[in-house]
Parts: sequence; C-alpha cells; structure tokens
Amino acid sequence: MIGIHAVIAISLNLLVGHAGQISLGHAGFMAIGAYGTAILSSRYGWPPLLGVAVSAAAAGGLAFLVGHPILRLKGYYLAMATLGLGMIIYLVISNEVWLTGGPDGMSLAVLTVFGTEIDSAAQWYWIVGGILLLVYWMACNLVDAPIGRALRALEGPDALAASSGIDISWNKVRIFTVSAVLTAMMGGVGALYSGFITPKSADFMQSIELILMVILGGMGSVAGAVVGAGIVTMLPQVLTSLEHHESLVYGLILILVMVFMPKGLVPTLAQLARRFHR
Repeated sequence: MIGIHAVIAISLNLLVGHAGQISLGHAGFMAIGAYGTAILSSRYGWPPLLGVAVSAAAAGGLAFLVGHPILRLKGYYLAMATLGLGMIIYLVISNEVWLTGGPDGMSLAVLTVFGTEIDSAAQWYWIVGGILLLVYWMACNLVDAPIGRALRALEGPDALAASSGIDISWNKVRIFTVSAVLTAMMGGVGALYSGFITPKSADFMQSIELILMVILGGMGSVAGAVVGAGIVTMLPQVLTSLEHHESLVYGLILILVMVFMPKGLVPTLAQLARRFHR
C-alpha cells in the first residue's frame, strides 16, 4: 500500500504544497475510485481497469463541479467545505447498502490483464511501482513547468497572482481536478489490490492520514510526499500496541513536525545536509 499512498500523497501535495489549497476530504475521492471500481466490475461485469478509469473520471467530474464554488473559499472555510464533501461521500457509501454493501463492505474479483491473473505481491509491486515512477516524473516536471510557477503563485494573495496574469479560479479548479483523478485512480487500484473495501476508506481519519503524509514529508516536496506516505503507512504496523490510540499518535506527530520541522522531514534534512557540506 505504500506505493498507492505515495501516488495519492504526490497528487495531494500538488494541491496543498504547491497551490496552497487545503483539502480534508480527499479520502472521499479515494473511496469514489474504490467503490466505483468495485460496483462496475463486481455488480455490472465491467473490466476492472475500465472501472478504474471511469471511476477516476467521475471523481474528476465531481471535483470540477464542486471546485468552482468551494475553491473560492480560503483557510478554515475551505478546510471545512472539503471536509463536508468528504463526509457526504462517506455517508452515501455507508447508507446506500443496496449498492455499496454498507458497513459490510464489498469484495472484488482478482484482477486479470490479458488473461493473466494479477494475484502475487511481485506483480503488484511492478504495477504500482511503475505508476509511482510515472506520476513522480510527471509531478517533478509539472513543478518546474509554467503551470508549476502559476500554482506556487496561488499560495500568495489573489490580487498578486491576478496581477501576474494568472487565471486564479481556473488554475485552482484544474489542480483540484487533477488531484482528485489521481487519488480516485489509486483508490481503484488499491481496491483491486486488497480485494475488499469498507466505508472506512472514506472516513475522516483516512483524510487526516493523507494530509499527514504531505506535511510530514514536506509540503511542496515530491520526494517528501513519498517519504511521508511510507512513514504513515508503516506506522500502524510499528505501533500495534497503540492501535486504539491512532488519533492521539497522529496528533502528536503533527504537532511535533509543525514545531520542530515546519518545512517537513525531507526539506529539513536537505537543509541540514547543505549546512553540513559548507
């Protein structure tokens, strides 16, 4: 799951770390990808990969539609609006038992590609690893491209960005949509990998974990998103004795990072390394 979470963290980092637009509802997009893939493939017999593509497109369409009004908000208001969106998706998934299975969840068949069943860890490593490398490369190029500079301008005052000729509204909606599509795509891939999904994939704590990956690794750092995803994904396995106190652990980590490493782990270590070499 580290590779899957890493791709999602990279996509969320483009929105939060580069464009400065907070989202506390990205687990909802992840769930749209997961449940969309499960419903289309298990209930309607669609090819799983087509289900992933259609579900990702649906998440992108939703992000585009709600992005225009939501992204006009700032700060806490934007955070609450995206949180509300995530909660709506969670409630729909939990309550529409006839379609989603409700709290009992849904199972998915083994993914088959060109007649070959993808059922081994090694096969999934190659697939997810390839996707991660591609998205990592695209994100690095995007950051250095004109659109990357436009996104960084969105972190400042809107008036300053507008004076530079940047279409503020369009760029916010565009990166929100791209982030949602990538998140939903990996939600679908994650569902096929695990073979079973529950509404927990859309709950508030899942969104917090995704945000924590970005903040811990370093906002604005593509490598940081990967490192943060790795650490947060492995934490439950390391802290098995504290599984009932995950919220407390995540809260403490978030506080410590913000106090002692406000730039995140990777940018802070890079800065220390530069000082050491001097």
